Amino acid sequence: MRDCNSRVSSMSTSSADREPGIPLDNVKEDISGPICTGESSKHDSALCSGNSEIKSRAVVKYSAAPPPTSYALLQEKTDLKLPPANWLRENPQLGSAGTTVLGSSSKSKPFSSFGMAYDFIDCIGDDVDVVSDSENIKKLLKIPYSKSHVSMAVHRVGRTLLLDELDIQELFMRSSQTGDWTWLKEFYQRLIDQKWQRKKKSKEHWYQKAILSKFLYYSINGDGAAEPVPDNLNEGQKENEAEEFCSSWPTTFTSSDTEESADPKQENVSVDSQFALGQVTSVLKEQNLPALFNEGENSQGLRNDFVRNIMWTFEDIHMLVGSNMPIFGGGRYPAVSLRLRDNNKPINILTGIDYWLDNLMCNVPELVMCFHVNGIVQKYEMIKTEDIPHLENSTFSTRVVKDIAQNILSFLKSNCTKEGHTYWLFKASGSDFVKLYDLTTLCEEAEEEKYQNPFTLPVAVLLYKVASNLMLKVRQNRKHYGTVRTLLLNCVKLLDQDRHPQIIASAAYMLSELFQLDEPPEEDGGESLRAGGSEDSYSDEDREEEEDDDEELTEDSDENSSYSNGSIPQDDSKAVAVIRSVGELSVPEKYKSTHLIRPSCAFPISQDKEERCRHVLSYVLKGLKAVDGSIKKESDLPAADPNTPIPLKYEDRNAVGSCAAEKGISLLLERVGPLQADKKHPTRSGMIPGSWQHRMKLQLFLKASKAYYVLSDAATNLLKYGRALRYIKLSLQCYDAYCSVSGTLHPQVLHFHSQCLSLCGDIQLMLAQNANNRAAYLEEYSYQTKEDQEILHSLHRESSCQAFNMATDLSMDPEYQLFVSCKCYEAAYELLVSEALKDESSDQLAQVLKRLGNIRNEMGVFYMNQSAAMQTAKEVKKSVVSGAEQELWKKSFAFFEKGMNDFEAIRDSTNTALLLCNTGRLMRICAQAHCAVSADHNRGEFSPEEALYYNKAIDYYLRAMKSLASRENHPAVWDSVNWELSTTYFTLATLLQDYAPLSRKAQEQIEREVTEAMMKSLKYCDLQTESARQPLYQYRAATIHHRLASMYHSCFRNQVGDEHLRKQHRSLAELHYSKAVCLFLSLKDAPCELLRTLLERVAFAEFTMAGQSSSAAKLKSLTGALEVMTETRYAFQLIQKELQEEQTEVRTCSPMPGFAKLCLVAFCCHTL
Repeated sequence: MRDCNSRVSSMSTSSADREPGIPLDNVKEDISGPICTGESSKHDSALCSGNSEIKSRAVVKYSAAPPPTSYALLQEKTDLKLPPANWLRENPQLGSAGTTVLGSSSKSKPFSSFGMAYDFIDCIGDDVDVVSDSENIKKLLKIPYSKSHVSMAVHRVGRTLLLDELDIQELFMRSSQTGDWTWLKEFYQRLIDQKWQRKKKSKEHWYQKAILSKFLYYSINGDGAAEPVPDNLNEGQKENEAEEFCSSWPTTFTSSDTEESADPKQENVSVDSQFALGQVTSVLKEQNLPALFNEGENSQGLRNDFVRNIMWTFEDIHMLVGSNMPIFGGGRYPAVSLRLRDNNKPINILTGIDYWLDNLMCNVPELVMCFHVNGIVQKYEMIKTEDIPHLENSTFSTRVVKDIAQNILSFLKSNCTKEGHTYWLFKASGSDFVKLYDLTTLCEEAEEEKYQNPFTLPVAVLLYKVASNLMLKVRQNRKHYGTVRTLLLNCVKLLDQDRHPQIIASAAYMLSELFQLDEPPEEDGGESLRAGGSEDSYSDEDREEEEDDDEELTEDSDENSSYSNGSIPQDDSKAVAVIRSVGELSVPEKYKSTHLIRPSCAFPISQDKEERCRHVLSYVLKGLKAVDGSIKKESDLPAADPNTPIPLKYEDRNAVGSCAAEKGISLLLERVGPLQADKKHPTRSGMIPGSWQHRMKLQLFLKASKAYYVLSDAATNLLKYGRALRYIKLSLQCYDAYCSVSGTLHPQVLHFHSQCLSLCGDIQLMLAQNANNRAAYLEEYSYQTKEDQEILHSLHRESSCQAFNMATDLSMDPEYQLFVSCKCYEAAYELLVSEALKDESSDQLAQVLKRLGNIRNEMGVFYMNQSAAMQTAKEVKKSVVSGAEQELWKKSFAFFEKGMNDFEAIRDSTNTALLLCNTGRLMRICAQAHCAVSADHNRGEFSPEEALYYNKAIDYYLRAMKSLASRENHPAVWDSVNWELSTTYFTLATLLQDYAPLSRKAQEQIEREVTEAMMKSLKYCDLQTESARQPLYQYRAATIHHRLASMYHSCFRNQVGDEHLRKQHRSLAELHYSKAVCLFLSLKDAPCELLRTLLERVAFAEFTMAGQSSSAAKLKSLTGALEVMTETRYAFQLIQKELQEEQTEVRTCSPMPGFAKLCLVAFCCHTL
């Protein structure tokens, strides 16, 4: 593609003034300035006209001509009727103009503007107003001065108009042979020229063209003399020579450039195969766009075969023009143009405008004119470009020409409003009317097929190429989104899916790429998608409103009434607009462009992810239909109706054995790793690997998979887990089809697949945790749109899509859902640690490991709860544990251990501590299971198995505390572990104290173990930190002190002999009773426990007194007992307060709580 942003440099055009008619010296001088040669050379030059009336600037964007060389001054009396020796031979100096005449190509090129547009695609849509052959530009600007006919095809792309000659005579000649365009021929004969017949060129016309061609060849010959030519130049050659100059409408894109194929079948070759593959742009791989089309030899009529392409700015009009005018170096003058004139015929206005415009467009400051009489050279004359408008008999106003250009452009832009439509600008010979027709609309009204218009495909491809070019920029400037969308929609609208599936599929994919699924739309003003449409963005809805407004404006506007539809004569009702007098074009600002192209382009992107994804899927479906329709071979697939829903089955997995589950897992993991070799054989549907269908389906399958993934993620966030599972199932089915078609899975694809598996695991986990809503989830899961059904139908052409059924089925069994979730995470983990991704996905690997640790914790808790429920269901506990319980313990413990390993791998100490805590709880459940209860519900002694499991639980809690290191790291988890550890010590001590294993251990040993466990439990009672557990810690600490005091009280009563030990027990009992009373007093809701502790303390004082011998000691003990009894007053006050509160409540409330407390008080008093 030729670059549109070429460098501009200035070129000097100063020269000495000369009198007209003075011969010029044939002096060759070096020409300064950047001049390049070669087929793909580029050089830039600029010239601003010295005429103060108009502004003109020309920049050569591309030139295939060699540097200008000096022309040869022909000797006077040289006979131009005699051909030079080099006549009609290819010459780089003349280019294609050598065999023709100053820019008129040998055959009419109806698509020449498209060739330039393809080469300078960056300029199309925004930067350039007009793209055309220079001859067409001149013809338009001479309309008010000329009586000759004008017939041009006009196409719009953004704010750019493409103008091409539409040779109506040649077109109808072909119509009589092929049957094409018959509707236009009938329309032309009915409304425009009822006596149409082909007009032939006169002999004088061909004579003048031949003389000019010979003159140009003489001018580059160098010796100024005519060299002899062979005598065998026969009449046949002359006829061919004349025919070479004839204008001819090209055949419908045949493969030959200069002559028709000998094979008659080639005459009717359609445009799709030979044009599309050669012309549609390949998009850069890094932009993730499909490179679908091969760059090759351009089709006939679509090449940019101009010698030079020029960016010409005429006043405020920017034009990209093609020119073949030969340019020579004129000695001291860097650039001149050569013209041949009959000395007997004065230069008229049309010729003057022609010469002036040619020099302006080609940046040529001077004109050298050779005068002849009957082919005999008479003299040369040099004229400055700015002097041409003032020549005798050729005087014209450059300002008027400027007004004509602006009026014509405004007229066309105001009326050629629909992108993709072919407009026909027509002026009959001798007529003052200029009419504009919409051939696309006329073709539709005639019920003809789209391809009856030969411009349809070139226009569609140009729209596609401009959109492809803009797609490279949308990442940097998102305001192009609306423009790209409009271009692609208009492109698709023009094409027939059966004839051009490749372009339609590619356009559909690019439309889907406009919707960013991985990031939300930007909110900030000008660059946002909602407000980011440029003025060249257009939607059909806006167009209808704007056209209504335009009609209202033109009805009351005299200025625009000349092309208002309401004033068009009845026989011209088919015309879009009419200029009723060519003289109006000379009036300054007679026509103003009131129609803004795509005035408001708000790209339809919603904040709702589901809506965006649905847009993507609709375009993906269109692309898939185009690809499927283009595959010739239909395999032995059963005929499926896309309107019939494909069932999404679900099962109750309660009865499903582990063998079936493991088989499903093996199928799941087969799809995880990258494939080893590229596939060479056709796919299931008959696609050949490497074909455009193959590459396009890969892109579309992957895009659909990503869209369904985003839909699933959004549904998960909305807690719609049934819908989420359905979407992730569709996403994985698209991925399965992708795997079936693809030979190699790239790392990015594998990375995305791991995300899908991870999300699937999340959904299955949430379904397991929300079992109460299963009916709603089933309804969501079973729903299916027609769009989803059709996409599935396309997927099944390539794959059975069964590889991930196990992972995406909706089960009614929570255990199975947890199992599937775990396997999904495991598959995602295996994928991330594979060779393809092990160096690229550290962040996602940490996330998957975290999820894997979490699901393993969930499964461990699930089996742990099941074992606890099994214990509760037992009627009589036995010391012998059942095999089912032991199996549940093993499963739970295994999952806890694996989960701990996962969290340790990512150094997640908090979650590691939680799993250690859960493992400790499991050990406590195991200990409780080993508690023996007899038939009369009396439990036996504390067993060694219980002690073993309680000690294991304590070990896991201590490891959890070590993992956390300090409370500051995670206070909540630290407090939880601290509480569980204190509880375990307390339970162990309580069971040892209440059900002492006296059959196995001595009383003193048991007392030591109880004391040790109680003190450790007391150590972990956090009495200082204010929290919700602080009252519980205080109650537990009071209870521990009370139990220890009671134990030492009992030892003191029962101890005989060792007086030292008795004193020690007495002092410990007094200490713990004192601490227990202090803690119970700080609690407001334990009056009974306080009362009992105080009464036990009174009994302890009474027993102490009984062993004392002196009266003073007894008196002291009794006094202490009375003081303790006075402290019971506070406990009785709390009890009375509670009784009064209960009496004020509803009378129907049971008085049992208060009654129980009175009974407890009576019992305590009785024990005294």
